Amino acid sequence: MRLQTEYLVERYQENIFRAAFSIVKNCADAEDMVQDTFLQYLRSDREFDSEEHIKAWLLRTAINKAKNLRMAFWHRNKVSLEDYLATIPFENPMDHELIDAVLSLPQKYRLVVHLYYYEDYSVKEIAAVLTLSESAVKNRLLRGRQMLKNMLKEEWNDDE
Repeated sequence: MRLQTEYLVERYQENIFRAAFSIVKNCADAEDMVQDTFLQYLRSDREFDSEEHIKAWLLRTAINKAKNLRMAFWHRNKVSLEDYLATIPFENPMDHELIDAVLSLPQKYRLVVHLYYYEDYSVKEIAAVLTLSESAVKNRLLRGRQMLKNMLKEEWNDDE
């Protein structure tokens, strides 16, 4: 199965951007990951079983590209996440605290939390995209939630 690239871009570019951003923590780099991912799709002659298979492949490809970029030497000298987040207007101050907390999680927890809560993937789908067992995904979600709970509780207590 091959779908029109325009359709896929319109449908999944935001999902891919958010997944890449959760890793690279930089808007411009995440946008590059989106473009690179769709270029790779265009160049590939791979056959897919369904649209869900294509979506999973696109996300997996973007995640791998983002991880590779993050490992690059020059990437470490980019603008800090705090500087970028200061430029984003949030309607509710709690939204800013939550995104800060999620982005401060270790990558393996941040990624599953992002896919589960922001992309509405099921545990089974996350396991397939990240090539993990379902129990590993559940474990990471549990630990990620616990870390978030502790971080947000500390911030809440600090405000009192």
